[in-house]
Amino acid sequence: MTVPVVSIVGKGDSGKTTFLEKLIRELAVRGVRVATVKHHVHDYDIDVPGKDSWRHARAGATATMVSSPDKFALVEKVEREYTLLELAHFAAEAGCDILLTEGYKLEATVRVEIARRARSEELLSTADELIAVVTDMPEIVPDGVAAFALDDASGVADLIQARFLGGSASSGER
Repeated sequence: MTVPVVSIVGKGDSGKTTFLEKLIRELAVRGVRVATVKHHVHDYDIDVPGKDSWRHARAGATATMVSSPDKFALVEKVEREYTLLELAHFAAEAGCDILLTEGYKLEATVRVEIARRARSEELLSTADELIAVVTDMPEIVPDGVAAFALDDASGVADLIQARFLGGSASSGER
């Protein structure tokens, strides 16, 4: 079992995170259960240095878990980077309807590109990879690709629901 994967891509400082936050909020308000993953090309650490789980990992734990009544986190050492398909399986197992990614410029095949004139006047993606471009330069959007204003998270949410969620706001209808 897997969920649809839509990647938000764009050049650095183009507004990907800001737009993704708005899109997540818009979909969540509609009842869509959203999973997200941020792609890092370098190693990263989500544990707070000095905290217990960080100390457990530094002591040699292969996996560390933090659990509370409201949240659960698993930090696991891996032998290789997971693919988007594998991450989509994790999202499905967590009961989510869709996986939105930030990044994955090399692996993403379904993309919403953020293109802001202040950063670049060219797209990173090819027309066949794009479902939409969020931009202040509608003239650069390829034919057949949806164009949205930089603040139109609602419009992109409509497109995602129609295309990947059967127009439904609840995953009970996958």
